Amino acid sequence: MICITKLLLGKATVSEAIKYEKTGHIPAEMLHFSTSARPIVVWNMTRKCNLKCKHCYIEAREKGDIGELTTEEAYTLIEDLARSKIPVLLLSGGEPLLRSDFFEIAEYAANLGLRVVLSTNGTLIDENIAKKLKNVVSYVGVSLDGMKTTHDSFRGVKDAFELAFRGIKNSLNAGIKTGVRFVVNRENYNELPKLIDFSANQGVHRFCIYHLVYAGRGREIIDLDITNNQRRKMMDMLIEKAKNYPKMEILTTDNHADGIYLYNYIKTNSPERSEEVLKLLEMHGGCSAGVKFACIDHLGNVHPCQFWSHYTVGNVKKEKFSKIWKDNDKLLYMLRNKTKYLKGRCKECKFNNLCGGCRVRAESFFGDMWEEDPCCYLNKEEIK
Repeated sequence: MICITKLLLGKATVSEAIKYEKTGHIPAEMLHFSTSARPIVVWNMTRKCNLKCKHCYIEAREKGDIGELTTEEAYTLIEDLARSKIPVLLLSGGEPLLRSDFFEIAEYAANLGLRVVLSTNGTLIDENIAKKLKNVVSYVGVSLDGMKTTHDSFRGVKDAFELAFRGIKNSLNAGIKTGVRFVVNRENYNELPKLIDFSANQGVHRFCIYHLVYAGRGREIIDLDITNNQRRKMMDMLIEKAKNYPKMEILTTDNHADGIYLYNYIKTNSPERSEEVLKLLEMHGGCSAGVKFACIDHLGNVHPCQFWSHYTVGNVKKEKFSKIWKDNDKLLYMLRNKTKYLKGRCKECKFNNLCGGCRVRAESFFGDMWEEDPCCYLNKEEIK
């Protein structure tokens, strides 16, 4: 993730990041700049979902799959993650709230000291659910893909927007830090400024823009991705929005070229801060897949990130996650040393250690995971 607000407005410093690193107790808002090898873990608890989203990377469906982790298997996994002192356990899906044992599992994780985060479509969060969530999660991220008509179309269900917005309000009213997750594409690109304004005025704490990754159903809508020229314009707009709404954190994810673009903006407009921003980007380290980020799917398979479902490095039903993550898997090794293998513009880029591109997008587009990221919008001067 590239935290535009923190980098642009000076809300994070190198000395602060180092201080927390030494204590071992890194607050959630500083995890972007942690150099710790302990990964944030996303667990797709179920494939079951009540929506039919065009871009779903797990290709969720109305019914869950046979073989999803049982409650007891979940407890065993969580105990291992707690011993490993992972910084965050992100519960996702499908729709995780459709699991009948969701609260038992979330409470178990919280009681073991894990920082639990929920990624949800928000449609199931009524006032009662929000009150229960307050006791077990530290953050709720709700997906919104535009205003009403656009969101409902993208999510494949009528009134999905109203239900998601209700979930956001109920979470906020329950005192939970709550954010919006937005996957940008050609159908909602023009609505992004309006949705940011709308979210800020509702008191949302965080707005995170996801670049489209060509995985799952995302492979079927590559033609809906925005152009690289639109990415540049979007970043200019996000910079202005971050200035206008300093209380709402604005971030982007799945395209670390955003960090380089932001650095160049700061270098031009606030040169006295450019060295610190560059150091913070170095501490962040670019794409975290297989390095500081891991995904466990609904069947227990471990992947370098949620978009690498076609590559499995082990299964937590057979072996502990902590052991799987430390084993010398070939892909994990390469992702952890990715600058050695990059090709094309990514190899030539002066800042490839701060970015590295999206390897899944490169593989989907070129058939070679180490080719350049087709969604890098930086020009020749900017990468040199």
